[in-house]
Parts: sequence; structure tokens; C-alpha cells
Amino acid sequence: MSSLIASRRYAWALLSAAEEGQFLDQATDALNSIKETLANSRDLVHVLRSPLINGDKKTHILEEVFKEIAGEKVMIFLRLLAHKKRAGQLPEIIGEYQKLLDEKNGVINVSINSAVMLSDEQAKDLVNKLANYTGKKVRAKMKLEEALLGGVTVKIEDTIIDGSVRHQLQMMKKSLLAGKL
Repeated sequence: MSSLIASRRYAWALLSAAEEGQFLDQATDALNSIKETLANSRDLVHVLRSPLINGDKKTHILEEVFKEIAGEKVMIFLRLLAHKKRAGQLPEIIGEYQKLLDEKNGVINVSINSAVMLSDEQAKDLVNKLANYTGKKVRAKMKLEEALLGGVTVKIEDTIIDGSVRHQLQMMKKSLLAGKL
């Protein structure tokens, strides 16, 4: 089974159990803390992914590192991952959990690149328009990209809306080279 499919299944199982057991907020908070810890510790991630370290040892490591931040039910889940030899996929499982939670809550992640820094009012207006366009709540990640020359590009999942001057100049060049204007 591919690791992405397995990660999504484990994430879905945890999300479902957390909803049914009414500990969704606690599980989400714990996973966010675990994600932060893993992001700051490459060694821990290497240990969890190592085939040389057995499941019992990984269970012990997970318990020692996360017993303070993970509740009892999340610890049960972490022990299950170690037992099923999936502890190395913990970062991916947490990522898939976040995607499923966002999907459930109607939240979409959007990347916005602009040639100049947008004012708070412009950014808020753009986010509101994107929310109306997608019909979902928008979590925007703003980035300055001076190479655009002007305008903005917006990435919504697999869709890119390119309203940049650079793109318009490229399209004009293409049409001039093709003999159409």
C-alpha cells in the first residue's frame, strides 16, 4: 500500500474516532504540537523512520517524547502506529489529518503571490472575493514576488489564477511570435 494512501487512512481513522469520541479539539491540538516537535527535530523523524529500530522501542520513544503534549487517546493512536510499523509516517499522517479536517470544516488553503505588498484592506478584500469564488473559508498564505512585475497570482489547490503583468507580457509575446495581435 502506498504511504500516501496509508497516511490518509490512518488520518481518517483518527479523525473519525476523535469526532465520535468527542475529543476532536484535543486531538487536533496534540497533533499540532507533535507536528511542531517533529519539524524541529530531524533526529526524531529519522529514528521513527529507521527500519533498524523495532516497534517496541519506537513506542517507548513516542511515549517519552509526547506523553506531556498528547492526551491518552492520541497516545493510544501513536502506540498503534508504532505497532503497525507506521511511526515513520507520522508527519504525513498529521498532514493528511489537517487536510481532512479542513475539508470537513470547509476550509481551503490558498497561496497568494503579489508583486507589491498588499495593504491589509486589499488582502482582506482579495480573501473575501476568493471565499465567494470557492464557496469555502479561505486560509491565505501571502508572499511577495517582485518578479511578477505587477498584479497577483493565486493558487487554489491545483488551479492557478495568474493576473500578473509578467504573465500578460508572456501572452503578448506568444501572440506576436504567432503573428496574431
